[in-house]
Amino acid sequence: MTVWDRPEPPARPAPLDRERIVAAAIALADEGGLEAVSLRKVAARLNAGPMRLYGYISTKQELFDLMVDEVQGEILPEEPPGDWREALSTLAHRTRRTALRHEWLADLLGGRPTLGPNGLAVTEATLAALDGLADIDTVMRAVETVSAYFTGAIRREIASVRAERATGLSKREWQRASGPHVTKMLATGRFPALSRAVHDGTDADAETSFATGLEWVLDAVAARLARSSS
Repeated sequence: MTVWDRPEPPARPAPLDRERIVAAAIALADEGGLEAVSLRKVAARLNAGPMRLYGYISTKQELFDLMVDEVQGEILPEEPPGDWREALSTLAHRTRRTALRHEWLADLLGGRPTLGPNGLAVTEATLAALDGLADIDTVMRAVETVSAYFTGAIRREIASVRAERATGLSKREWQRASGPHVTKMLATGRFPALSRAVHDGTDADAETSFATGLEWVLDAVAARLARSSS
């Protein structure tokens, strides 16, 4: 039985429910990451005894599942997109923005799908965007491909944000500090492709890089769908 199927106990002696528990856990995670979340800390934030939480949540993994499902409600667009490409692009960009608001989400993306109402709604919206355009196996591989791209891109961006926070150096400050070493290594001639990238490549910001990569992936999906329908 999943946490969504299991009924909540009566809210006594003090008001308590899964909604308040999850909200407290999300607040802790937003402040300090998943390592800041424990049933004991959540209970303390709610001025409740830790054992009371076990009537609502059996394990920390259940709590994480509930947290992910709650923030997945932020991913669903208010209005249905116009076509499959707009739909998948919108879901990807909204997932990125949600992860930037809740950095801990990046640590849980790509695992087992959550089975809560918001998680199922996101999955339904993703599959429905391509429904009828190809056979179901092609649709599922297309969805997996797009998901693999934005999950990896989001994780990399969040890792960069965390590195800046840990070192106290912005990307440009880190590049300046690392410049002498990189220049020396490139001067050896052992890394010609990297040298061209460093000297001739354009440094795009994270949002532009994400959007460009997503468009390329969607181009590939469009080409595959066209072959499937011909």
